Amino acid sequence: MRIRRRSIFLAGLLVVLAMRAAAAPADSPSAVRPRPMPIQSRTLANGLRLLMIEDHAAPVINLQVWYHVGSKDERTGHTGFAHLFEHLMFKGSAHVGVDEHSRLIESIGGFDNASTNDDTTIYWETFPSNYLERILWLEADRLGSLNVDEANFKSEREVVKEERRSRYENPPYGLIIEDLYAAAFSVHPYKHTTIGSMEDLNKATLEDVRDFFRTFYRPDNATMVIAGDFTAAQAIAWTEKYFDGIPRPAIPLPRVTISEPPQTAERRVVKSYGANSPLPAVVEGYKMPAAYTPDSYPLNLAANILSGGESGRLYRKLVYDDRIAVQSAGFAAFTEHPNLFLTYAIMNQGKTLAEGEKAIDGILEQIKTAPVEAKELEKAKNQQTAGVILGRETVQEIASTLAHNAVIGGDPNLLNTDLDRYLRVTAADIQRVSREYFAPARRTILLVETPKTTK
Repeated sequence: MRIRRRSIFLAGLLVVLAMRAAAAPADSPSAVRPRPMPIQSRTLANGLRLLMIEDHAAPVINLQVWYHVGSKDERTGHTGFAHLFEHLMFKGSAHVGVDEHSRLIESIGGFDNASTNDDTTIYWETFPSNYLERILWLEADRLGSLNVDEANFKSEREVVKEERRSRYENPPYGLIIEDLYAAAFSVHPYKHTTIGSMEDLNKATLEDVRDFFRTFYRPDNATMVIAGDFTAAQAIAWTEKYFDGIPRPAIPLPRVTISEPPQTAERRVVKSYGANSPLPAVVEGYKMPAAYTPDSYPLNLAANILSGGESGRLYRKLVYDDRIAVQSAGFAAFTEHPNLFLTYAIMNQGKTLAEGEKAIDGILEQIKTAPVEAKELEKAKNQQTAGVILGRETVQEIASTLAHNAVIGGDPNLLNTDLDRYLRVTAADIQRVSREYFAPARRTILLVETPKTTK
């Protein structure tokens, strides 16, 4: 029922946005804006950053702790450690037993989870608001006294290895992204994926993972966000009570400073995954700038125009009109450092890789040589605005956006200002960035063959 209500609300919201846009001058941003959200902050003496948004609509809180460490921070030969710690953080601490963290949250009617990506590792809980002090204590206990012993390390390493098999090695096309990134990046650690390699996981030692924890799991590398039904003064007092005693290490935080050299020529890779590549596929990755940079905004809208659902240009042309592909889309993988703008097509039976590549390139050439239509741009902006408004629907969505703005964007107040940057984008901006970044010299192409593929 929740999905249906949200879909109805989204449809109605898009109608309102379209009507407001039609009434506004063509060159002015849409008049629709979400309400500003007051953000309160405090940084503890040990460097822990606390960001808060009070929302008393319901007696619920979402709390998130973002550690500024992801797979890009792993050393060569030690991949998969960031994701491994996502698992180890649930294996007990000085006052909490193995797997008790989640059970305690479930016992009060809450729920929790975690995730790891290139740049961050995130832990979150949603729970009744009268349990805020207990949740703060739980998070402080595992930061200050995590139990990283041989048994926990070995058991969770096997869990991660099985996750790699089930999500990457066994599914159709599961290794495409791993192989594309290995070819696209030569020195930057984005060249390896977050799951890590089986070889590195197998050779990891207990001291390796303890060293990783000591290096990155520290208060001055953590941003904690609280959104929901609480008072900031009380949250600050409890945070100081439980986190102040966790010391900031004397050694400086290591940061990735290496930059990927400019790519000056197209790169091509041909792969076959046997039974896991039942149809030929074309994947193209174009080097693009980091998240929150000026060009990221028109590129994000370009991604919407190219592949915003079945009405996107790629799907409409390759799948619906020409029927040469069973699936086609694209997306911009915006991260803290420059990454890739990806497009792909899984070809229909009897269609060739050459046909797929030509069709994708033709769509990209269109957006480079002619301004996008006004209605396409307005639709993309409407969807961006709708996404921001719907992103205020739950305290978890509010907390996630605020944390991403703060940790990756470097400015918590982007929560209130980022939409304006999208609404100021023009058709000329999209054409300019398309010409600059969708250049053959900037791309890596992965061609997935089947045993009967004809190029």
